[in-house]
Amino acid sequence: MEQAAGCPAVGGSYPQKNAEILSSQYGINLFLAGLLLTFAWAVHAVGISKSHLLSYLITLMLIQLLWMLWYLCRSCTQRRLIRDKDTHAGARWLKCGITLFAVITLILDSFKIGYYIDFLNCLSPTEGIFPVTHAVHTILQVYFLWCHAKDVIQSFKTLERFGVIHSVFTNLLLWTNGVLTESKHQLNEHKERLITLGFGNITIVLDDHAPQCNCTTTTLCSIFSQGIYYLYPFNIEYHILASTMLYVLWKNIGRKVEHHQQNKTPFKFHGITVGMIFGLIVLTSTIAIVVVYLIQIGGSKIKSELALTMFYLHAIFVLALMCTAGIVALLIYRLEDRSLDNSKNPARKLDAELLVGTAAGSWLLSWGSILAIICAQGHPKYTWYNLPYSVLVIIEKYIQNLFIIESIHREQEKANDDIKTLRIVTISRGSTLSLTPLYKEIYNGTAARDSGDVPCLFKGSVCGRENDGAAVAKEETSQDSSLGMHSASDFSFYSRNSVTNNKRRILKNIAAFLFLCNLSLWIPPAFGCRPEYDNGLEEIVFGFEPWIIVVNLAMPFSIFYRMHSAASLFEVNCKT
Repeated sequence: MEQAAGCPAVGGSYPQKNAEILSSQYGINLFLAGLLLTFAWAVHAVGISKSHLLSYLITLMLIQLLWMLWYLCRSCTQRRLIRDKDTHAGARWLKCGITLFAVITLILDSFKIGYYIDFLNCLSPTEGIFPVTHAVHTILQVYFLWCHAKDVIQSFKTLERFGVIHSVFTNLLLWTNGVLTESKHQLNEHKERLITLGFGNITIVLDDHAPQCNCTTTTLCSIFSQGIYYLYPFNIEYHILASTMLYVLWKNIGRKVEHHQQNKTPFKFHGITVGMIFGLIVLTSTIAIVVVYLIQIGGSKIKSELALTMFYLHAIFVLALMCTAGIVALLIYRLEDRSLDNSKNPARKLDAELLVGTAAGSWLLSWGSILAIICAQGHPKYTWYNLPYSVLVIIEKYIQNLFIIESIHREQEKANDDIKTLRIVTISRGSTLSLTPLYKEIYNGTAARDSGDVPCLFKGSVCGRENDGAAVAKEETSQDSSLGMHSASDFSFYSRNSVTNNKRRILKNIAAFLFLCNLSLWIPPAFGCRPEYDNGLEEIVFGFEPWIIVVNLAMPFSIFYRMHSAASLFEVNCKT
């Protein structure tokens, strides 16, 4: 009878597991169909135009909008119900980050609308409908993520799985579309720069998708067309962040959550001055390097070579500093004895997988550059700087991944180290007497609980309970006799906490420094400073088209890695 009674409970998990498998397969097929359409448009396939791709994306966004509206309405009607929440998902700083990217994405959509109006006579209506739909989609999706990113859905689970996975892959397709559009623009500029470096044997065929009619207002058209490509990096980061947050929501559907209170980890500037100063120096110098690079590259052969040399030397110096900081942090971890948190956490697992997975993009490019340097017959002087740069890229990501993954898996301390000791004193008869237990007991929170007493306050007259004269005299005598023992124990406790505090301060400064360094290294490839395109040596060894395909596939992952690392390091800084 017990076995029979248990069967329904066991069998009940199968429909939900099947729903998870079916929804994931639905999402993958949705993505593959969109990916094929995107590829067909990119290679100018017969019968496939940009309007077909945009129509498909508009349809996906409208379906997601309907699902989000249904979910929000249902949540509003059930707002009095107590729902499970995943406290690790949808951190406030992550929501603020995606909101910032979403605002810039809305500016991008407004530029696209303006561009469409200026070329109204020769553009498809879908190119005007798409930015409007995308703007509405962006606003509602950001609101949805702010309100429901932490939800653990326990009702309508099968339907919700399909709705959430549809949203995940819709964002991934929008990310792919943004990456491809931005890459085509970068590729056209790259082909023109190669001529100035003396690679005239490479066939230059510009892939131009410009409208075949005149603009109504030339000045505005120029502003819109150029501004769009400078805003694309933020749009790309917005969609990839949205897809990761929605994926965590999908993984949490039907999950049983352990109900325990999570310690809040606010970000504080106190104690990270050194790391912030060095990080801001790196950030400022990187912005200056990018500006000079974009001005000099393509101007002439000498200017282009100087720009590449300047970029490589700066990057080598920054990567070497980051490797050193990461090694110091890992050595500090080896000296500490703190257990790891192995509890089930979809958000943390996804963070670790994304770090390693997206790092593979940079590693692919680095190994390609190393192989090109080894195999090439002729080596311009600036290409030799590419060798230490590529090696350091591989080593730095390896060390940084170890540091971040171990940091997010380490258990937080039970108490706040900012409050190391607590001492309540009583001044009585001209002497200072400590009426508190040992600091260790207070630190562990056991003293008051075990004794049940409330310590006396000042003047010896206000007490948690009344004591007669004999009891007071006895207490003072016992405290005098144990004063020496307390002092020795206190000194040991102070020393131990001083060492722990110093380690913690170093780790926080390292995390702050690496955070700003990753933001700095995100800027060059995101805004067109890409030596993998402009160096020219790889194109000779591998061939122009094969190498460009490799770069276009790997570069988006490399760019996302830096932004994701910065987000993870911000969390590490808050937790440390």
